[in-house]
Amino acid sequence: MSHLLSQLGENAILQRILPGLPENAALLVGPGDDCAVVSRDEYWDTLLKTDVVVEGVHFTPDTPPPLIGRKALARALSDIAAMGGLPEHALITILIHPSRTLELLEGVYTGICSLAAQFGVSIAGGETSSLPYDGLVINVALTGKVEKNRAILRSGGAPGDILCVSGSLGGSFPSGRHLSFTPRIELSRALVQSPVRVKAMMDLSDGLGTDLPRLAKACGCSFEIDLASIPCHTGCSVQQAISDGEDYELLMAIDTHTCSAELCAQFGITPIGQLVSGRGTSLPEGWQHFNA
Repeated sequence: MSHLLSQLGENAILQRILPGLPENAALLVGPGDDCAVVSRDEYWDTLLKTDVVVEGVHFTPDTPPPLIGRKALARALSDIAAMGGLPEHALITILIHPSRTLELLEGVYTGICSLAAQFGVSIAGGETSSLPYDGLVINVALTGKVEKNRAILRSGGAPGDILCVSGSLGGSFPSGRHLSFTPRIELSRALVQSPVRVKAMMDLSDGLGTDLPRLAKACGCSFEIDLASIPCHTGCSVQQAISDGEDYELLMAIDTHTCSAELCAQFGITPIGQLVSGRGTSLPEGWQHFNA
């Protein structure tokens, strides 16, 4: 029996595909987290990430090319931030219809290179291919590093941990913030080096309503949320903050003994609830690829 992808949704598709993928002894963390983690040396582990932006899904045809390129790299950088790491090298793959212009490609690379320079990322190579239909697709494969055995996984939380988010949520697409956001590398590294004990973390790309259940499930927990505490961008409702997606903020579970109001204020993060055992809060779902 055939199953249409639109009948399953992204989560169900991944549950079918990911189990049983080949691994080796150097792979410390495989599919299911924001990045893969590979053993490197006695001081560092390597982070591996790949991400894609597709015209008509992640940007519109009239989006300025530098912003398209910037977003393509920024999405991957956001996942490096979610692991507590530092970015290093990128490979860029571009699929584009031959009717598009050289100036568009140059603009895309202007955006990529500007953000890469900001975060000390080298553009190490890539691939360019023609598309048989009109469109533009950009894939970024990114490496990074994190201190040995210090990667922050989605699965490290436990009941009682405080759930926090950085920044404000909602309205990313209509405001254009999905093109101009700054990946939270600096905040992530500051948290790693602070008294705050971040036990689990991920970036909010698909919306709190989709990503928070993923984090809680990885931790073997449920969650309780105070909806009124969710930080919303001006003009956005709580529903938008939960479901819109494309925020690229950080969602984290923090040990309750290290989560004070003073430290939250210092780092610009907001407590919104906690991980719990048993049944918790139910949220409206955010974005899932392939949903009809």
